[in-house]
Amino acid sequence: MTTDQDVSSEAPPRRHVVVNGLQVRTVDVHAHCVVPEAVALYEAATATTIRTNDELLLASPARLRAMDEQGIDVEALSINPFWYAASRELSTELIAVQNEHLAEFCASEPDRFVAFASVALQHPDLAAQQLDDGVRRFGMRGVAIGGSVEGRELADPDFHPFWAKAEELGALVFIHPQGCGELAASGRLRGNGLLTNVIGNPLETTIALSHLIFEGTLDRFPGLRILAAHGGGYLPSYAARSDAVLRTFPDQCSPPGTLAKAPTDYLRQLYFDTIVFTPEALRHLAAETGSGQLMMGTDYPYPWTSTSVDHIIATPGLSDDERVAILGGTATTLLGLNG
Repeated sequence: MTTDQDVSSEAPPRRHVVVNGLQVRTVDVHAHCVVPEAVALYEAATATTIRTNDELLLASPARLRAMDEQGIDVEALSINPFWYAASRELSTELIAVQNEHLAEFCASEPDRFVAFASVALQHPDLAAQQLDDGVRRFGMRGVAIGGSVEGRELADPDFHPFWAKAEELGALVFIHPQGCGELAASGRLRGNGLLTNVIGNPLETTIALSHLIFEGTLDRFPGLRILAAHGGGYLPSYAARSDAVLRTFPDQCSPPGTLAKAPTDYLRQLYFDTIVFTPEALRHLAAETGSGQLMMGTDYPYPWTSTSVDHIIATPGLSDDERVAILGGTATTLLGLNG
């Protein structure tokens, strides 16, 4: 049986999640933030404006209040890249400022926060060094990147130095989409429904992961640990079509035998957050990828959900051990939270 309870008299009370009588440490792997000093540096250098809000601030009282109310013990903080058009010089300064501030904040609240390093992926060799510094110097638990880089796919050979460094370090690489700008530019995502986000974000993740599979990046770097936002987009729900293309149109996957295994097999070496909204969707995701590949996400502070814990608890077909793993056990291991 799975329950939860409040064990604090503070207002608001901090929710502690209990599974089968044992308190569970919960970890949110998808939580956004900004470093104002880095934003200001970029805005001054480029004469542009980056949209932020107070809840994105590292020390926002709203952040801790939401974590306590929702039963989130640890947030792994990440910053969506806004700097992929920046010069090498600006990128070097901006990323240094950003990672230093992230590290300082996490050190001030070590029981509640860890962070993904930021890197200037548009300069792959620089990004590899920034990742190394982020992990070795600043104690970051992984790295956050976009789903593409100024129109270039993550599977582009130009990015191999970054992927090699990520594999060497065993760093968890969190891929967060930035929408499909080329589709938005065509006008097809205009109108009601915020389709630039609702369709564009999951679609970019789907495309990015598909290229990493079909272009052989995951074969070249088999030790990569990749975490895909929003349940991996559409790929886990229709991945069998990727297998079928090898049979139906083998000439479109050349040379034959390029991949080491079937495309669907790669899903079981990738990781995915749980932001898929319904218990049935999460049950299906677990069936396609394996429950051991799932980790809780909230997308804080964006109000897509405030019930990530309950979502996992309510998903049918999961054992208590699987719930514990998804709520925080798998993330604890991958992020080195016991170290």
